[in-house]
Amino acid sequence: MGNEFFIYLAVMTLSTYLVRTIPFVAFSRKIKSRFIRSLLTYVPYAVLSAMTVPAIFFSTDSLISATAGFVTALILSLCGRSLITVAFFSCLSVFVIGLFC
Repeated sequence: MGNEFFIYLAVMTLSTYLVRTIPFVAFSRKIKSRFIRSLLTYVPYAVLSAMTVPAIFFSTDSLISATAGFVTALILSLCGRSLITVAFFSCLSVFVIGLFC
């Protein structure tokens, strides 16, 4: 292995370490602002949605089957079904629609 590998490894290690330690240093005391606390509460959900929803539509060759799976998952989750139920029926709908498209 060349020296480039170790340079890349050091840069990745440093960037990962900084991303994880800066919040501990910056927010050492309890955050009292209701706005900031509510913002930090919803950030993980927003990031997860921003990563998951586009991946749903590019996961199959057919946009129709991907949309069917998304709509199935959305409806079942809004009805309060469990994660296993939502995942199973959305995968089933993608499979069935994929057979016909």
